Amino acid sequence: MSEFFQNEDLKQMLESSKDSAKLDAMKRIVGMIAKGKNASELFPAVVKNVASKNIEIKKLVYVYLMRYAEEQQDLALLSISTFQRALKDPNQLIRASALRVLSSIRVPIIVPIMMLAIKEASSDLSPYVRKNAAHAIQKLYSLDPEQKEMLIEVIEKLLKDRSTLVAGSVVMAFEEVCPDRIDLIHKNYRKLCNLLVDVEEWGQVVIIHMLTRYARTQFVSPWKHDEAVEEYNENNFYESDEEQKEKDQKSKNTYTMDPDHRLLLRNTKPLLQSRNSAVVMAVAQLYWHVAPKSEAGIVSKSLVRLLRSNREVQYIVLQNMATMSIQRKGMFEPYLKSFYVRSTDPTMIKTLKLEILTNLANEANISTLLREFQTYVKSQDKQFAAATIQAIGRCATNITEVTDTCLNGLVCLLSNRDEIVVAESVVVIKKLLQTQPAHHGEIIKHMAKLLDNITVPVARASILWLIGEYCERVPKIAPDVLRKAAKSFTNEDDLVKLQILNLGAKLYLTNSKQTKLLTQYVLNLGKYDQSYDIRDRTRFIRQLIVPNEKSGALSKYAKKIFLVQKPAPLLESPFKDRDHFQLGTLTHTLNSRATGYLELSDWPEVAPDPSVRNVEAAESAKEWTGILGKTKKEKAAEKFYSDSEEEEDESASTSASESESGSESEEEDKEEDSSGESSGNSSSSEELSDTESDSKESTAKKTSKAADESDSEDIKIKAKGISKKRSTSSSSGTESTSSEESSSDSKSGSDSENDSESGKSRNVTSKKEEKPVQDRKAPNKKDVFLLDLDDFCPVTTPVAVPTAPVLSPSLTADLEGLNLLSSSVIDVTTQVPVPTKRHELLHRMSGKGLAAHYHFSRQPGLFGDHMIPVQVTVTNTTDQKIENIHIGEKKLLPGMRMLEFNPIEYLEPAGSITVSMGIDFCDSTQTASFELCTKDDHFNVNIQPPVGELLLPVTMSEKDFKKEQGMLTGMNETSTTIAVTPQNSTRLVIIERVVKAANLGVVPSGQDNIHRFAAKTVHSGSLMLVTVELKESSTAQLIINTEKTVIGSVLLRELKPVLSQG
Repeated sequence: MSEFFQNEDLKQMLESSKDSAKLDAMKRIVGMIAKGKNASELFPAVVKNVASKNIEIKKLVYVYLMRYAEEQQDLALLSISTFQRALKDPNQLIRASALRVLSSIRVPIIVPIMMLAIKEASSDLSPYVRKNAAHAIQKLYSLDPEQKEMLIEVIEKLLKDRSTLVAGSVVMAFEEVCPDRIDLIHKNYRKLCNLLVDVEEWGQVVIIHMLTRYARTQFVSPWKHDEAVEEYNENNFYESDEEQKEKDQKSKNTYTMDPDHRLLLRNTKPLLQSRNSAVVMAVAQLYWHVAPKSEAGIVSKSLVRLLRSNREVQYIVLQNMATMSIQRKGMFEPYLKSFYVRSTDPTMIKTLKLEILTNLANEANISTLLREFQTYVKSQDKQFAAATIQAIGRCATNITEVTDTCLNGLVCLLSNRDEIVVAESVVVIKKLLQTQPAHHGEIIKHMAKLLDNITVPVARASILWLIGEYCERVPKIAPDVLRKAAKSFTNEDDLVKLQILNLGAKLYLTNSKQTKLLTQYVLNLGKYDQSYDIRDRTRFIRQLIVPNEKSGALSKYAKKIFLVQKPAPLLESPFKDRDHFQLGTLTHTLNSRATGYLELSDWPEVAPDPSVRNVEAAESAKEWTGILGKTKKEKAAEKFYSDSEEEEDESASTSASESESGSESEEEDKEEDSSGESSGNSSSSEELSDTESDSKESTAKKTSKAADESDSEDIKIKAKGISKKRSTSSSSGTESTSSEESSSDSKSGSDSENDSESGKSRNVTSKKEEKPVQDRKAPNKKDVFLLDLDDFCPVTTPVAVPTAPVLSPSLTADLEGLNLLSSSVIDVTTQVPVPTKRHELLHRMSGKGLAAHYHFSRQPGLFGDHMIPVQVTVTNTTDQKIENIHIGEKKLLPGMRMLEFNPIEYLEPAGSITVSMGIDFCDSTQTASFELCTKDDHFNVNIQPPVGELLLPVTMSEKDFKKEQGMLTGMNETSTTIAVTPQNSTRLVIIERVVKAANLGVVPSGQDNIHRFAAKTVHSGSLMLVTVELKESSTAQLIINTEKTVIGSVLLRELKPVLSQG
């Protein structure tokens, strides 16, 4: 009743002569709609105000009409003339709203009016109105599909629109109305690629999905290149020189990526940093379906980032990652720990993470994963625990080296108190035993003993099936199991009853003396069972195994039928067959074709004519006039791409040129870097050089270069005692970065300036190096100033290895005017030898008798700069001589290097030898993977450095330590409080424990309660300062100051338990 009076009140307000009352009423009505209340009764009163001259009232009336026009069609039709007049309104919002209301009135009689309105709106001066015209196209098409041809004309017109506001909406209309008309996209392809970054987020998703389908129809497969390389490597022994030359020429011409294909990949790559999960997922699926396999890996880091989102996003992303990880394990192997299950994860997320971990399992990481799985089995989430046991079973079948280990672990689980865990273990053991039953008679006996305690029907049925299948291997136990089963036959589940009948039949055929009466008893029980399945099976078995006059010819073959060798079951991923669906779609998520799903076509054998994407000269001139402010003289088709892009297209199979790799790494760093201004400037300047195509840009470039050179002169004047010999490109690259830094922050400017000084001093000392090498390495100097997340994450693009600075940039800022080469403030020192932990490189079982261990010897300079010395001890545990032990193929991440040991000619039985090798880990804890080979075998092994071994100890005074520490505060400082027992708080104990855990140098301290340690990273030479300050009440504060914040946080995490343990 109150609602009735309220509505009456609103009606009176709407009929008022005052605009303020009408506006107040409309606000209240829209508020009701927003809360989900029904306001349809007010339609007649609201529609009267559609012609109001007050713009605010008119806007709210249109909002109301959009909601209820479909329900109250008759009344809405009365206002058609008003909507038509509103389409000519000077206010763009009114024009757009009128079109939206008109397209919401779903009455076939007004289709011609809607069609006319859409055509007029598509030519409107306002991009907002044109956007609404694109939305109206889809509504009209669903109302009257016969209008398709006329709507396609409007879509074609709107596709030529240069506004980013319209692009996403018109592509959505294209996908809805005519997704097969690829010819409409040809002329607009390049424009859509270039506008993509500026389109609103949901428009980006639609455009990327459309361009994925377009690329699959217009370009040849970039994946054929890999196959051609493999084919080329298989040389014929008898090939002549001419044939070899022909083959060389053929391999060179095997595949060249289309420039438009490269344009699509290059313009979508920045969107991997989008805040919208759907955009990142869309780019990931595009790279998966369209990019060369060598480049698809760049999406993995962005997808892992999405795992921090809410559970719904995680679920979709993990499903797609599960499909990817089956075909290309290498993409996600570096991020293995990101898929470890958290206790707070819901079951659906846990199961998907487990699926991915299982897909990524290999000989190198299986031991780590099995330890992780042991924890998961103890989970309170029983469904997840059961899934973990299935995962262990899959690992056991896929990796033969751990089959026995997994089987033994599952047998141990049989004594678990939880029935579900036991039941799942039995089922998995049954599948594993089918692969090699001859060796596992003891396990079958053990499972027979458990039959009395297990109550889960599936597990009981599995045990009975195993005993029946291998009854000849356990001849004494099988009859007794049948006797016990016959006792409880009437109380068993139908699944178990069927297996009891099968067991009886098999024993009757193999051991009829002992089991004939028991089998007949079981068959009689089955004959009168309530389930018709059991009765039917009983009759069938009786006729088959018990011969009589009515028995047919089949009874002769009863033994062959029952005891035939069954094929072992294949334990496969449930995501194995999903890869034929497009990633990121509803169809892929459901694993079933959804309505409206558009199939991805196969790559064409021969690429269609690329000239169809060329835009006429007049159009291109207009486009460039809008962007650059002058007419383009050259033909657009010839100078559409810059020289650098053409060079890149010639080597299309590689991910990027060396000049781009710097900007790519900066873009990745920018994602987490709070002081990202220099990164943005440098990457934008590189984009400018990429798109450079006329004299105006080249003039601008010359001007900026002159400015950079003048800056460099100022910096050179400031630097004292430094040689001025430096290549022009190198100095301009480095010093332009320093000038950008100084504009944003004076401190960072001085750092960069002095870093350029240190760079010059290095040029003086290493004159033997060639200038091209210097030119290539110099631009990478700017990486020093950024928070380099590649310390911890793998580098996805090739990066030239920079020369390590002897002094850190922060220290050189305070040493201006001194000769850096003779400075002895901070020196690398050789630490007192401390026994470091030995790590297993190759287990004797995996290595067929060859065992290997490694440890970090902490001997600086043994293999030159950047190299960390590793001592490998190789042992022959066999009774045969092992020959030619050497390092084979190296699978190192970009930037890593390895100096291998000299091949060992032979190793006597029970012999052992220690060799040394050097590895440059690039200040990263990522593993160095390689093959340890003998004359006959190859074994994949990994060396992973603890973070403490990535350091070189340095000596410095307490004063210098405090000065450096004062410069490395804020983001460069991490600290934690730890509990320390009195006996562990003495100076000797603390020094011993810290130095053993990390390769740090001891700094003299004037205070008894403060202990200081210093080191620098081996690769980049960044300072690492560690302070342990003892507090009252048995606590201590551990502080780490370093530019390498990722390494600092990992070191903090490793030192904390070392100092706090009893």
